[in-house]
Amino acid sequence: MDFEWVKNYLEKTRSGVSSNDVDSTPFAFFEPLIMSGLKLDLIERGRVICSMKVPPHLQNEANSLHGGATTALVDVVGGVVIPTINNATHTGVSMEINVSYFDDAYVGYSRSERKDRSQFN
Repeated sequence: MDFEWVKNYLEKTRSGVSSNDVDSTPFAFFEPLIMSGLKLDLIERGRVICSMKVPPHLQNEANSLHGGATTALVDVVGGVVIPTINNATHTGVSMEINVSYFDDAYVGYSRSERKDRSQFN
């Protein structure tokens, strides 16, 4: 077991990334990073369906869509369902996300779908 490698990997001490680099990151940089190439396929009351071609920067070491990117996409796309129901001008906040991985998403198209089952029906 190489605990030092794990520590360096998580803290990014070997890559030269410092807390100053992170602190100087522009506000809201995360959504464009995750949503790059996202295409809206269907929008209706309480339903949003999107597709995207998996970009290289969201791939894991197995060259498939990283699980964290998948969950972030579920969060972002799921949040935009709320304005389709109540004409809000902002997205929602996820309270709990449960993602089941049935298959890898390699270069190609991946679907994300969520129906809002909130009190706004």
